[in-house]
Amino acid sequence: MNEKLLQTPEGVRDIYGDEMKKKQTITGKIHDVLSRFGYQDIETPSFEFFDIFNMEIGSAPSNEMYKFFDRNNETLVLRPDITPSIARSVAKYYADEALPVRLSYEGKCFVNAHQHQGKLSEFTQIGGEMINDDSSASDADSIACVINCLLAAGLHEFQIEIGDVSFFKGLIEEAGFGDAEEKRIRAYISDKNFYGLSDYIEKLSIDDSTKKVFSSLDRLFGNAEILEDARSLVKNETSLEAIRRLTSVYAALSSYGLTEYVSFDLSMISRFHYYTGIVFRGYTYGTGDAVVTGGRYNHLLTQFGKDAPAVGFAIYVDDLMNALSRNRIAIEISHTDALVVYDRSNQESAIKFAEKLRGDGESTMLVRKSDKHSIEEYKAYAGRMQFKKMITFREDGDYEISDICAC
Repeated sequence: MNEKLLQTPEGVRDIYGDEMKKKQTITGKIHDVLSRFGYQDIETPSFEFFDIFNMEIGSAPSNEMYKFFDRNNETLVLRPDITPSIARSVAKYYADEALPVRLSYEGKCFVNAHQHQGKLSEFTQIGGEMINDDSSASDADSIACVINCLLAAGLHEFQIEIGDVSFFKGLIEEAGFGDAEEKRIRAYISDKNFYGLSDYIEKLSIDDSTKKVFSSLDRLFGNAEILEDARSLVKNETSLEAIRRLTSVYAALSSYGLTEYVSFDLSMISRFHYYTGIVFRGYTYGTGDAVVTGGRYNHLLTQFGKDAPAVGFAIYVDDLMNALSRNRIAIEISHTDALVVYDRSNQESAIKFAEKLRGDGESTMLVRKSDKHSIEEYKAYAGRMQFKKMITFREDGDYEISDICAC
C-alpha cells in the first residue's frame, strides 16, 4: 500500500477521539453564549466567487487563497474568512431591514499560509456579526460577548486589546502622508518594529509634534489612562473622535463589569482592510497569536449593495484549543455510557435492553459478539474506548454489568 494515502497534506490534520469531543464541547459553549446575546445562526458556502474576497474588499491577498474554476470557467475560492460571506448574505436577505440584525456562524476557513510559520491552512472559526447598529454601545456589546465566550470556554486569564483604525488614519491624514509612506509605516507597526518606525519618521519632513505622536505609538498601550495620554498628543478630529468612541466603549464595558479583561493599543491596525473603526484582539498565555479578532466594518456591505454599518468578531477555535491545553485547563467531555455485547441467540432481548437505555438518555453501543473475539477482548476494547460500563448478555438470557471507566 502507498503510505502517502494515509497522510494529509501540509497545513491540515485529522481531529478525532477525545480531541474532537473537546472541540465540540467548546464550540457548543460558545454557541450558547452567542444565542444568549441574541445572535441567530447562518451557514454560508465553504467556497464562493473570487470577487467576494478580493483585495478591494480586503479579505486576504490573492496568493493566500485556494483558487479553482467551475465548469463555467468562473474563479472560485475556498473562503479565507467568513465575514465577507455574511456581508453578502445580509445584503441579499436583509436588504430592507434597517434595525439590528445579529448573525452567528461556525465553519472552516482556508488560507494558503507559509508552512514554516506553523499555521494551519484549514481552521475553524466561530463568531458573530452585528449589522445596522453604528453605536459605541454595539461595539461594547460585541466585546462583552467575546469575553463571555472565552470565559465559557474555560479561560480566565486573557486580555482583549482594543484599538481604533481611524486613530491611525487621522495621524496619516494629519501628517499629509501618501500611500507609499502609509504602507511603509503600516509595515513597521505590523512587525512591531517601533525603533525602525521612529528612525523612519525622524527623516521625514513633518513637524515635530507629528513626529512625537508616531514615535509614541509603542507607549500608547495599557489601561484606560492611555486614552488621555493620546488625547494630549493629537490635534486632528478623526483621531480625537476615535479616542472619544473608545472612552464610550470603556464606559459601557464598565457597566458590564468586564474592564479587568480589556486594555488599549492605539497602534493596532489590521491586515483586513475592511475595518473602519474599533478593532480588537484577544490574547492568552500559551499562544503567540490572537485567539479572537474583530472590529467595525462600516463600508463592507456597500460592496454588495447595502449601505449599513457593522461590527463583528471571529474566534479561532483551533488556537483557543491549543491555549486551553497549554494552560492545563481541563475540558469536561462525556463518554459513551454503555457497551452492550450479545450472542445471536439473545439478540431480541439485547436490542430491547439497549433501546430502553437509549430511551432513558444513556448513550449505548450495541454489538453482536463475534466468535473471533473473547469477552475479555471486548472488555479491553471497552476500556480503550472509555465506555463507562459493559453489559454482557449470557446464553441463558440474563446479563451481567461490568464497570469499565470512572470517566
